Order: sequence, then C-alpha cells, then structure tokens
Amino acid sequence: MKVAYVHDWLIVSGGAEKVTHEILKVWDADVFSLIDLLNNEDRAFILHGKHATTSFIQRMPMVREKYRYYLPFFPKAIEQLNVKGYELIFSSSYAVAKGVKTEKEQLHICYCHTPMRYAWDLQEEYLHNAGMSDGIKGNVLRSMLGNLREWDKRTVDGVDHFIANSQNTAERIKKNYDRNSTVIHPPVDMDAFPLKAEKGEHYVTMARLVPYKRMDLIVKAFNEMPDKKLQLIGEGPESAQLKSLAKDNIEFTGHLSQEELVDKIGAAKAIVLAAHEDLGLTSLEAQSCGTPVIAYKKGGYLETVQDGLNGIFFAEQSTDAIKEAVLRFEKNGVEWDAERIRESVLPFSSEEFRRKIELFVGEKLQEHNV
Repeated sequence: MKVAYVHDWLIVSGGAEKVTHEILKVWDADVFSLIDLLNNEDRAFILHGKHATTSFIQRMPMVREKYRYYLPFFPKAIEQLNVKGYELIFSSSYAVAKGVKTEKEQLHICYCHTPMRYAWDLQEEYLHNAGMSDGIKGNVLRSMLGNLREWDKRTVDGVDHFIANSQNTAERIKKNYDRNSTVIHPPVDMDAFPLKAEKGEHYVTMARLVPYKRMDLIVKAFNEMPDKKLQLIGEGPESAQLKSLAKDNIEFTGHLSQEELVDKIGAAKAIVLAAHEDLGLTSLEAQSCGTPVIAYKKGGYLETVQDGLNGIFFAEQSTDAIKEAVLRFEKNGVEWDAERIRESVLPFSSEEFRRKIELFVGEKLQEHNV
C-alpha cells in the first residue's frame, strides 16, 4: 500500500512533529509539506532522515523567518501538492494539511491537532496580539481570515475520517466542522522522558514563546515570588519582551538538547503551564519524568492532569491565580509520588498510540475496500 503523509510545515520539533515521528514508524510513507526547513538533528528524529515534497512556499523569500506572512497562499499551496497514486492519505493538520486534494478512490484520514486556531476560536486574540484589531489593516486581515475559514470549512468534505488529539479538540471539530471524530491522544515517548525521582527546588515552564502560551503571566507571577526560581525553556517571538519583564529569579535557557531538557524537567519541583491547550503534550512529558504539573484548568489539561495525583489546577489565566496555585502546591502537604505520576502516563505511551492508530486505520481500510 502506498501511503502519503501530509504535514502543515516542518521547521522545528514540537508536539505535532512527535506524532509524525511515530506515524512514520507505522508506515514507510512519502512525506508532503508546505515547507521543509528541518535541521539535520530534527530531520533524523521527526522524518527518520526523509525529505518532504514541498510546495511553492518553500521558494518564497525569507521563508524561514516570514513563512506565516504567506498564510493567504497556504490553501492554494496545499491543494497543489500532488498525492495521486496513493491509496492512503494521512494528514496531520493544525492549519491547512487536511485541505490536500484527494480523489474518490483514496482514503483520507486526518489526525487533527486543532481546527485552524486563527481562523476560528482565537481569531480576535490573534488580531489583538498583532496590533490589528481596528482600522484598515484590521479589517483587511479579518476579511482574509474569514476567507480562510470558509476554505477550511469547504475542505472538510475531502476528509473521510477525523482523529482528534483530545476530547477537547473533538468537541471543536464537531462545533466548527459538524463532523464526528475518534479521540487518539498523541504519544509520549516514555523512554525519552525517564523517571527522575530526585527533585530540586526550581520550577520550570516550557513552550514556544508565542502569545497564546501566556508565558507573560507565569513570568509576572514569579516576579512576585522572588524566593522561588523558575527556569523558562523555549524560544520564540516573545523572547526579548519576556526577558525584559523578568526578574533575577527567572532563568531563560533557550533551546535545549533532549538530554538537557530531560534534566531540567526531571529535576523540577513542578512544571507550570498557563495556555489553553488542545491537549498539552508537555504536561505528559513532565509526568513521564515523575514531575507534577501546575496547569490552567481548561482544555486538554483536563484530560491529562488529575488533581492531587499528578498535579493541581488554577482556575483562570491570571498572575494572581498562578501565584496562588504555586503557594498552594507548596503548602498543601501532598507527598508527590514520582513513580505513581509516571504510571499515570502509561495510557498515552508511544506504543499505545501506534497500536490505536494501526487498529483504527486498518478498520477504515477494510470499510473502504482499499
């Protein structure tokens, strides 16, 4: 069976790319993407050394730094990727990958990380963060995002079956696309995130430094707790702004190697996460190391964090709520059992993920006589 695997864009290693890594263990698929700018280390991990067939976006000026500026061209670019001759099309989509053009006899299964955020739920937040909520630019961008949303809705009919990465995402697929989906949580490589029983006195937080991750709230909270150390792991557009905001008890590590990352997370007292995530793979990776989670009580964290077993929640995205949760975490007298925390991740393991994917796709191939 010939399999085409379609990914939105390949630039760095994140949660969606970890799904790609595991899917390519299931099938020796040909990879397609808008752009492929992976370095050698990430290519060896994510694509197992493969190179993706890319779109015309790959040849646009300053594509690595400015690829998001080409958003209006993404629909045409994904539709021009040629996946004829493949029996199974498996798309991994958080933007436009599900819009790849397929033919009637092909089976198209989409693993949906989220319906396109900036076209649906977070449109106004993106406009606000871009400083374009009002005025002519705001109206033009709002119109462009509206067109993108209409395109996104039209391409739903090209998907035979949706897999959602969480119940949270499944509900949004139903709301935005009026389609049912099967939930298969993304994989945690528990071998790559081994148990670290001995914990230190520092906290960690980790994410791409972009607005919706709400790293600003975490930084402000720890600014008000100068006796508590925070290590902030990640890079992104907000890096300079966050550094200018932070006090001396906050350390910015930038990008870390896998070994360094595991050392930081594994030795942490807890990991603090403030985004409204579709799932929140980072919380599961921390738990795999036996590290408890302090998380925003909404979205995917409701599916990965069990209050009192592997972490605690805070109820709103605010500096005060995060600060209160950290203080409560230290004062509530819970003896956190690192081994028990790790055991809570077993249903999310890479092996379990691949088993569920193979079973689901096998059933659909039989139904479609592929």
